[in-house]
Amino acid sequence: MSVRRRWGRVRVALTRRVHALRADGEAGMATAEYAIGTVAAASLASVLLWVLKSDWVRELVSDLIRKALGLG
Repeated sequence: MSVRRRWGRVRVALTRRVHALRADGEAGMATAEYAIGTVAAASLASVLLWVLKSDWVRELVSDLIRKALGLG
């Protein structure tokens, strides 16, 4: 098969795909929604990490473990 013939088939396939994507007006919305959800989840994780690294939470957890094990 010649290069020109292969390129013709590829061009036709790409043209069909572009037309199909243009016909669906909401095609990019799912990706944007996933991106917003990912940013929100990362933000929540950073806040939780900040809270869990604070001194009062460490003391609370260590006291809880000591009481559970009967050490204090």
